[in-house]
Formats: sequence, structure tokens, C-alpha cells
Amino acid sequence: MKQINVVLYHPEIPQNTGNIMRSCVGFNAKLHLIKPLGFTLDEKKLQRSCVDYYEFLDYEVYESWDDFKSKNDGMFCFLTRYGHKSPIDIDFKKEANDRNVYLVFGAESTGIAYDILKDNIKDCYRIPTTDKIRSLNLSNCAAIMLFLASEALNPKDVVFLEEPDTLKGNHFIEDLDISKLDYKHREGR
Repeated sequence: MKQINVVLYHPEIPQNTGNIMRSCVGFNAKLHLIKPLGFTLDEKKLQRSCVDYYEFLDYEVYESWDDFKSKNDGMFCFLTRYGHKSPIDIDFKKEANDRNVYLVFGAESTGIAYDILKDNIKDCYRIPTTDKIRSLNLSNCAAIMLFLASEALNPKDVVFLEEPDTLKGNHFIEDLDISKLDYKHREGR
């Protein structure tokens, strides 16, 4: 199976990285963090965002882009407001061709370094938005891209279409006795 990877180039906001950590666990993806980081990995905000999924996270930290590139090879997709293609056009199965897939995202305030983008312009993608915003939130972009890649590459025994039995189970709602719930749960809160 091809490994899906999320690469955060100089992430700054711990809550975004925590949310991305949770998404990586949910989509069975590895997270790569490229320094400098705008936080420490033991920050409470980071752990709060990742909730109790931190123990399942596969991640690695790198000193620089060059350090990361020297240790990883595969299909790279750079997500940037300067991309000329939509990620919906990526044929992950065909283009990955049994290589690992790397979804690369930049710092919240500055994005990916311009020289990296220029060297990889054919692999730059933009999530389409209106002309009222520069881009979507980093963790939202990562979730969108993880879904697209996972839908194409992950076997169905890795990601589940229905609630797995290891959680509440496929027929939780059908088997639920509503009369035994308190008010807030009956109202769907």
C-alpha cells in the first residue's frame, strides 16, 4: 500500500497542527514536521487539539527542507494559493505509481518558500476558493487533501465507510433505546 504523508513546512499554530495530527491518525497518514516550528511538541494546545489520538500518531521532525528531501522520495503535491490546478484533478492511483504520496503545506503566515514552489510549479495545486480570501485554514486544507488521497489509495480495511465496531459500531443508532437518554442526547447534542 502506498503511504499517504502530510508535510508541514514551518507550521506556526499548535491548534492547526493538533487538528492535522488527529486527521493523520484518522486517515492512516504519516506526519512530517519541518523546522522551525512555531511551538513545542509538548504544548498543551497541541495535545488538546490532537485529543487522545496522540499515541496513534506516526510522525517525524526534520531540521530543514533539505533534511526532509534527503530522507523521502515519492509523489509530491504542493498546496499553495499560487497553484494553477485543482487537487480534484490529481489521479492519485495513476500518478503515485506505487510511490508514497506527500501532501506539502506551508506556514500559516507565509506558505511554502517561493524557491521550493518555483522548482516544483508543475506539482503545485490550489484548493479553489472565491476571491474574498487568500486561502482556507491550514487544517481544513489538510483534511480535504487527506480525504481525496485516502479515497483513492487507502484500502477499505484501513478507513471505514461506516462506524467501526472498535468504536460505537455500525448499528449504534438503530439499536439505541432513546427512552433511556437524557434530554440533551435526545435532541442530538
